Amino acid sequence: MRIAWIAAPVAGMAALVGALAWSAPEDRSHGDVYRQLELFADVLARVEQDYVTDIDDEEAIEAAIQGMLSSLDPHSSYMDATEFRDMQVTTRGEYGGLGIEVTSEEGVVRVVSPIDGTPAARAGIQAGDYITAVNGESIVGLTVNDAVRRMRGDAGTEITITIAREATDPFDVTLTREIINVRAVTARVEGGDVGVVRISTFNERTGDMLQEAIRTVRRDTGGRLRGIVLDLRNNPGGLLDQAIEVSDAFLDGGEVVSTRGRRPEDVQRYNARRGDDLPGVPIVVLINGASASAAEIVAGALQDRNRALVVGMDSFGKGSVQTVIPLQGGRDGALRLTTARYYTPAGRSIQGAGITPDLEVAARRIDPERLRAISISEESLPNALDNDSGARRRAAHVPDDQPPVNWDESEDYQLHRALEFLRQGVVAQRLRERAG
Repeated sequence: MRIAWIAAPVAGMAALVGALAWSAPEDRSHGDVYRQLELFADVLARVEQDYVTDIDDEEAIEAAIQGMLSSLDPHSSYMDATEFRDMQVTTRGEYGGLGIEVTSEEGVVRVVSPIDGTPAARAGIQAGDYITAVNGESIVGLTVNDAVRRMRGDAGTEITITIAREATDPFDVTLTREIINVRAVTARVEGGDVGVVRISTFNERTGDMLQEAIRTVRRDTGGRLRGIVLDLRNNPGGLLDQAIEVSDAFLDGGEVVSTRGRRPEDVQRYNARRGDDLPGVPIVVLINGASASAAEIVAGALQDRNRALVVGMDSFGKGSVQTVIPLQGGRDGALRLTTARYYTPAGRSIQGAGITPDLEVAARRIDPERLRAISISEESLPNALDNDSGARRRAAHVPDDQPPVNWDESEDYQLHRALEFLRQGVVAQRLRERAG
């Protein structure tokens, strides 16, 4: 079974089973490779012999592998056998922990997104926060996998993490670990006529849960469904096949996404099946700077195919696909390797650039002097792949549409505007104009 994983840089998650035979790079001789391997062996032997203290050979070699992979791009990494097992459990949507997706930025763990309904979300952890210590011990400089290992533990146990946030002093947050049962899709009806479908991640159950959500909003609107808000904000991504399945639900055939690998012939196109589950129902897709990867595939597909109006802020810009390759059947862990870029139906690579919304709406008022706080993206990660189409991310700026000065911050302004766009006919009109 092969499963492509396209989440944002997230520790301990993923999924593809398969094996690849190693071969020397085509443009280098075997001799060059062997000499480099001999050099590595010489360095290891010298460290074992002369380093000031004894070393753990296994840890040293794993660190060397991690260093090689992290020099390629932010998403390639090595997982030991325990991490590989944890990843497989996580992909099924149930695991123990705090409920945060994280990445590493210059040796510091950064929150990509808290997951809805988890201890991290309830404690107010925000996308963009840095985690600098666990139970008073610094985790600065650790790999993401090592940092996550320290944060995980038995359900019911407490953990204190130190948070560094833009424009505030570092502060501690104490959380109780839980078994995280990720409810990937939730649905409700607003005002009796608009369905709000929230997708928080793309795990193995997302497609099935979406079908339940569609049935729910149809039933609860009593046949008066005026529109759908598909909320992909703070969605870090997940499984490629689930992104295709979600897009498929709203498309009547045609291309959803394509992937292109290293060689010109390594192109795969993924198409929707015939039959739109909500034909003629206008759709708004809500995105923000923490909408990544699989979420961007869905937003890009529905935007390019003129099926939805995208509202919110520029997305994260992760346009690459990772393959997880078990080593020795998983006994020696697994290699998580970037193997392809993905492209929207119009042929756009969003790597680094992200998805630009049709209607830009900020969630809260933005101080022009704090624009840096909203500018974190794939493009800013160390060793990020370039955009092979030459597309660049827009510079950080203050959107024209942001909450008024007296807006109640407990109210969701982006959702408020999305509902207005649907009820005022803006979405249907814009889609008709775009169709020409």
